[in-house]
Amino acid sequence: MWGARNNRDDSRVTCIACGETIDRADAREYDKHGDRWSRRDKKFEYLCKPCHRDLCHQPRSDLEAVLEASGAGETDRDAFLERYATLVEGGHGSPEERER
Repeated sequence: MWGARNNRDDSRVTCIACGETIDRADAREYDKHGDRWSRRDKKFEYLCKPCHRDLCHQPRSDLEAVLEASGAGETDRDAFLERYATLVEGGHGSPEERER
C-alpha cells in the first residue's frame, strides 16, 4: 500500500478559480491537460477544495484545443461564443478546418 506523501511543498498557492491563497496541503492539483499522473517537468495549478468540488469531473476531451480554436482570451466575448458554439455543435477542429 502507498504511504502518505511527506515530501510535499509546504508553501502557499493561489486558487486559479477564486484567487484565494491557501496552504498547498489544502489545495487540489489542476492539470489543464488532464494528465496529472505524468508528473515529469510539469508545473501544476491549484484549486481550493470548495472550487474543486464545484468542478464538473466529467472527461473534457480536447477542451483546451476547442477553447484555443475559439479564440479564448484573444477575441471579444460574442465572437468567442459564436466560434465555440459552432465548434461544439459540429465537432472539434479549428474554424479554418471547418470552412474547408
